[in-house]
Amino acid sequence: MPPARSAAPPRPRPTRGRRPPAGRSPRASALGAAALRVRWDRVGRIALLLVLLGVVGLYVGPARSYLATWKQSNAKHAQLTTLQREHQALLQRATSLHDPRTVESEARRLGMVRPGELPYSVQGLPGD
Repeated sequence: MPPARSAAPPRPRPTRGRRPPAGRSPRASALGAAALRVRWDRVGRIALLLVLLGVVGLYVGPARSYLATWKQSNAKHAQLTTLQREHQALLQRATSLHDPRTVESEARRLGMVRPGELPYSVQGLPGD
């Protein structure tokens, strides 16, 4: 069984032959040593922050691509809706052109007459 430890704080190690540099007090050299110590908690936080920024940076490109694709999709959908309306109008027009009455009215609008009919023109009407 290991011996029990006392609750007393540990004693500082004796410095064998170490002396502070000339011209500095022992307190000044202790402050300098504390300033030179690496604060690993701060280094860890900074490293974690840099990794986080790197991960966020990796998401920027795909996010921009996603937004551009989404906008392009909306534009194409609007274009598709317009083309579908135009297609329906053209189908109705094609159906109406198969009707003989529509064909005759279109021909008369263009100034055509049936064989044997006498063409005539009325002039001098108000609003001409």
